Amino acid sequence: MARFIFPEWTQTFRKWALLLLGGAPIYLVALVMCGANANTLRVGYQPEQPVPYSHALHVGELGLDCRYCHNTVEDAAVAAIPPAATCMNCHRMIRTDSPKLTPVREAFANKKPIKWIKVHDLPDYVYFNHSAHVTRGIGCESCHGRVDLMTQIYQAKPLTMEWCTDCHHDPSTARRPEEDITVMGWHGENAKVGYPLTLPEREKAGLNPKNSILMNCSTCHR
Repeated sequence: MARFIFPEWTQTFRKWALLLLGGAPIYLVALVMCGANANTLRVGYQPEQPVPYSHALHVGELGLDCRYCHNTVEDAAVAAIPPAATCMNCHRMIRTDSPKLTPVREAFANKKPIKWIKVHDLPDYVYFNHSAHVTRGIGCESCHGRVDLMTQIYQAKPLTMEWCTDCHHDPSTARRPEEDITVMGWHGENAKVGYPLTLPEREKAGLNPKNSILMNCSTCHR
């Protein structure tokens, strides 16, 4: 029976093929581990901050309104991170000697910002306007989750393109009365309060998915 004789160059190919076959399982395991990491998915991302600020204490227990610290959220694209002076409005008199607040006191004294680590960080090619959402009844917890229960803030929602477009396609599920945008654990009787339901109303408001500005690429990618 005749034997097939392969050219000499196929020996090199054979070595690479064995290497690829042997390394593929290791690569796949590493890929899955990296892909499931919170730093990659962002959901669950919870970096250590320079100050152990507890939203559960300030928002949940003390009832502090989100807009007291993030005071530009209704007027600007960015929800401002409060300066140390905002913290010192209370902490001039409360827990004045707490070592946990040393970075706050130093930042205030030196007139320098606290170096907070950004948790909800969208890609540079995505344009997001906070005021456009909260002034139309999109509650803080719709995107940030129940921050009133978070001792240490973390990313609770995926903030992916699909997640955003699902809401843009039908914002009614996220809408609430504007006076309730900072209410945590909100359960209104009608989640579609103020949302135009008829097709003419939707078209007039630019909410028809077929031609809506909400579904236009340039709305978020500018």
